[in-house]
Amino acid sequence: MYWKENDSTGTRTYCIHEGDGEIKTRGFFDEVSKLPIKFQMWELDPGASEGAHVHDGDRAVEEIYYFLSGDGTMWGDGDEFPVTAGDAVMAPAGSDHGFRNTGNEPLKLVIIWGKPAA
Repeated sequence: MYWKENDSTGTRTYCIHEGDGEIKTRGFFDEVSKLPIKFQMWELDPGASEGAHVHDGDRAVEEIYYFLSGDGTMWGDGDEFPVTAGDAVMAPAGSDHGFRNTGNEPLKLVIIWGKPAA
């Protein structure tokens, strides 16, 4: 058996990590996947951000961001750099990171996260 979900699956909108504005999120396969990861699509309006944050200790996760469209600025461990469609960024557990939509259109991305292997 296979599972199919689409862009209308599990849509929620909320502020993430005390960032500016709200982020529209769509989770995929949360109830059926046995993989040790989460997989979501995010959309940020111009000026919205995921606030700076760190995943460490018992809540340590690695995150992979893949940007689909729009323009933004991401920061990680004190560095700041532009992101745009086709860019992929990995934030390892323990890194201080976040990003902001700096463009005039929605910033769309896929985010995958999970506990790093021991």
